Amino acid sequence: MSLVIAIDGPAASGKGTLARKLAEHYGLPHLDTGLLYRATACALLDEGLPLDDVEAAVEAARGLSLTDFDEARLRAREMGEAASVVAAMPPVRAALIDMQRAFAARPEGAVLDGRDIGTVICPEARVKIFVTATPETRAQRRALELASRGEAVDYAAILDDVRKRDARDSERSAAPLKAADDAIKLDTSELDREEVLAAALAIVERARNV
Repeated sequence: MSLVIAIDGPAASGKGTLARKLAEHYGLPHLDTGLLYRATACALLDEGLPLDDVEAAVEAARGLSLTDFDEARLRAREMGEAASVVAAMPPVRAALIDMQRAFAARPEGAVLDGRDIGTVICPEARVKIFVTATPETRAQRRALELASRGEAVDYAAILDDVRKRDARDSERSAAPLKAADDAIKLDTSELDREEVLAAALAIVERARNV
């Protein structure tokens, strides 16, 4: 039976880093599904189109390729904000579902991280982990990440962005951010990366041995 690991959680909770480490540990392919929404938003911005143009956003989503992402650009703070706008559109989410499910359907399995992996994309995943942390912790992490890339940092503004994104992601009508009923919650607020990985590995191994 293939090993599909679904990692969900809010922005800057550490789910992306954890997903990459789990994929490396188990030798599985990894997909950061948030990049799909960032790439969709980026395509609209590049064309000078408004982010609330649903028809254009759907067309952009359908034209994505997993092999040509400029991750450095997509991970910029403003692209995250833009992504949360298009991610709230049900037609955009519908356009990207098949791409994500096809990735997860590989014979060996896969690790996917996002907001709705355990609830919508891979509800039958063997392992579901919901990674979270306090808004203040997540804002601090995002500030450090941006500073490491040489970007200007305004902690208060970042914290405000984190809270606004949480509200948008949790309150949207299409696939709102929430933990699957059978997901294991992992609060990373007081944990370093090694401790987070150790806790997640324990969760995975328990699920594999059931």
